[in-house]
Amino acid sequence: MSSKKIQPVMVFADADGNVYDHPDLLMLVRRGRELTLPRPDELIPLPEGSDLYLLPGRHALGLDPETGKAEAMEERAVAAFVCPSYTLSASAAYLADADAPKLPLFAYGAIGFAKDKFWVAATQVDKDRRQVFTQVAPERITKGAQDLLKRYPENRLISHLSRCALTFCCPAAKNLALGRFEAPLPTAKACNARCYGCISHQPLDSGFPSSQNRIDFTPTAKEIVEIMQLHSKRAKNPVMSFGQGCEGEPLTEAALLTEAIALFRGAGGRGTVNINTNASLPDTMPGLAKAGLDSIRVSLNSARESVYNSYYRPHGYTFADVRRTIVTAKEHGLFVSLNYLFFPGVNDVESELEALTDLVASARPDYIQMRNLSLDPELYLGCVGDPTEPSMGLGNFMKRLKKACPWINYGYFNPYIENKTPLLWT
Repeated sequence: MSSKKIQPVMVFADADGNVYDHPDLLMLVRRGRELTLPRPDELIPLPEGSDLYLLPGRHALGLDPETGKAEAMEERAVAAFVCPSYTLSASAAYLADADAPKLPLFAYGAIGFAKDKFWVAATQVDKDRRQVFTQVAPERITKGAQDLLKRYPENRLISHLSRCALTFCCPAAKNLALGRFEAPLPTAKACNARCYGCISHQPLDSGFPSSQNRIDFTPTAKEIVEIMQLHSKRAKNPVMSFGQGCEGEPLTEAALLTEAIALFRGAGGRGTVNINTNASLPDTMPGLAKAGLDSIRVSLNSARESVYNSYYRPHGYTFADVRRTIVTAKEHGLFVSLNYLFFPGVNDVESELEALTDLVASARPDYIQMRNLSLDPELYLGCVGDPTEPSMGLGNFMKRLKKACPWINYGYFNPYIENKTPLLWT
């Protein structure tokens, strides 16, 4: 059935966590501070591998179709955390208590119910299923991680990543254990940004914990190369990425990365070597490219410098350095993706589209990964400020950017690069 004929009702949860659909109140969504009905063309069935979250201290909010007014219930609000490869176009609508606790570091999508299905406001931006594990027996991941520990008992990075797979359920670490897709290579203890929503380091008084433990040692080039060689031999289209959620900024360890990449390539290592980075140190690009780096992924929540600075809080670099890193990487033959952290109502506005179009047109990145910014919505708006422009919607935003910069492709994951030609799995 076409989603254009769907008008979902609100869902809510009781004190025991049971989820219900309301017989009358309609699903509301949120973009910034705006409450509205979902656009018919943005609704999709809740994707396989997604989760439902109950929102403490937040009341379910729906629209009364007779009065046209939003109505709050005593019961708890519910949100969707969509599986990787989907980008949210609207956040969950709710009415928060004054003492509502801060939410953990996830993205909270709007969700409704109709025709015996849950529906979310989201768009699939990538067909790749590399982080969907619904068809993978947990025993396979456990066995894979334990086998790595037995095979490399002295490799501290293997030990760290096995713990990531088994304790923190890190998708990249799980894939390393399974010998498929993209393997993580965390290296950096330190970071030169203080991201408000950092998932590996939060001040004790932040009110919300980091969701992962940051690596507390610096691996040797030998430890890194052992993982690269292992994964490149086992995976079909191997991607190996520095810059993970459990570390700081990998370019602060550029000398180590350059050494490891050169050793790997010098021994005939195959596959895509990538760095996920805040792109703060442009002068590191030439050496890394010469060593055998294939691609970088540049994280940003906005192409507007003021919004970027509010969230990333850079130390010792500026937004101009980010732009220069992209340009320098392209000059040295690297494939460049933007890790674009999208938040409905903040990003899909006219001023952001103008700024991002200017960045893409001038710096010429190849690819945009449309990721969901994971943070309590109230905290994020408090950090970057309330939107002052109307939302154009995720779909319109992506179409207009593509029209202005037709070479740009969208996705969610780091592509496999072979002879500088990306395999995008579309």
